[in-house]
Amino acid sequence: MIDSERISLPNRPDQKVNVKKTFGINSDLVVHGFKEKTQWVPTIDPTYVFDKDTTLAILAGFEHDRRVMIQGYHGTGKSTHIEQVAARLNWPCVRINLDSHISRIDLLGKDAIVLKDEKQITEFKEGILPWSIQNPVAIVFDEYDAGRPDVMFVIQRILEVEGKLTLLDQNQVISPHASFRLFATTNTVGMGDVTGLYHGTQQINQGQMDRWHILSTLNYLERSHEIDVVSGKVPELKSAKDKALIKSMIQLADLTRQGFINEDISSLMSPRTVITWAQNYIIFKDIQHSFRLTFLNKCDEAERPIVAEYFQRCFGEDLLESHNPEK
Repeated sequence: MIDSERISLPNRPDQKVNVKKTFGINSDLVVHGFKEKTQWVPTIDPTYVFDKDTTLAILAGFEHDRRVMIQGYHGTGKSTHIEQVAARLNWPCVRINLDSHISRIDLLGKDAIVLKDEKQITEFKEGILPWSIQNPVAIVFDEYDAGRPDVMFVIQRILEVEGKLTLLDQNQVISPHASFRLFATTNTVGMGDVTGLYHGTQQINQGQMDRWHILSTLNYLERSHEIDVVSGKVPELKSAKDKALIKSMIQLADLTRQGFINEDISSLMSPRTVITWAQNYIIFKDIQHSFRLTFLNKCDEAERPIVAEYFQRCFGEDLLESHNPEK
């Protein structure tokens, strides 16, 4: 349940945003945002690197009221991408993780006992969905393919641009605010998990998938872009030697991704993993130990020698987990 106060902003965005200057992308797309920044606007990360295709899809969602789904492997920055676009548009943004504990009541609201005039009374407290739909808010459903079926059908009606939300308990029909926007992130494309990486995900009703106007895929960045991302997150690693270290880290991450594609290993390193590894390296000052704590210990024991071989290729050092480590 949340406070039912309304966000005080114009009915529609009131400021034009320069896409090239703001996002570093060459595009003729005209985009508008809000002049005023409220408490619901995410914090800007000045080091964030935008993917062109994904950014344009998200911007189209904001500007033209399109329902946008971002699909991709874990750790690629799907949710963060939406947040960082919203931050630069001063657009209020709320993320909801559709784990198995999120219920219809959490989304829609429920009757609660409150104290008024020193008396206990029952009062309806609206959930996050009725509040969001009545405000200039971009709501982001994370892990969309892990949502419970009963919850998914609550969402289905508002996927239509003019979709109204009906609260049966309150005999109320809510029309969406002109600047309400809807996004989702998912690891699969609604057909279930065929990789074994994403336990708990499920197939999504194709009638619901059909209601999403734009589906953009955000997988791992090009190596040069990933280097920029990692370097931006760990500014302490700024020397030429440190830059070479980051490059080797990303080279190793690429090998795990290729190994996963070839079905040699069942785990892979995401950009988030590489950033965590770099941060742990700063703490422990040991590349092998930090790698072991960050990723290797999470791998299947039978696959660790393969991962250790990847490490040897990139760093020229043998790990204890290698088949034949040097003594």
